[in-house]
Amino acid sequence: MSDTPPENPDFDAMARDIAEVPAVEVIVTVAVNLMSAAAVKLGLTEEGDKYKDLDEARKLVHALAGLLDASATEISSFHAAPLRDGLKSLQMAFREASAVPDEKGQGPGEKYTGPLYG
Repeated sequence: MSDTPPENPDFDAMARDIAEVPAVEVIVTVAVNLMSAAAVKLGLTEEGDKYKDLDEARKLVHALAGLLDASATEISSFHAAPLRDGLKSLQMAFREASAVPDEKGQGPGEKYTGPLYG
């Protein structure tokens, strides 16, 4: 263990960096991160079921749906459409992975998207 104290991050520089990023880009980046994490927790990655955890996946998909619902009027359809498609794919994957499927309209994120069909 080193006796030197950890370096303090330059919070002013970090604030300047984030100030230069458009809000749409921040929203899309967060949405993509939620999608990626949900895919891992659903076992949809190369590792398969190694990291599968449906309880965690439910939370991530629900958060993604809430973010997309809340930001729908703030981001263009150019950004929103593929995110909504990804969300629906995750919701379908969750339904397929569940041993006991949720009732229609009760799955993750369906509070925001409405019942999932298909």
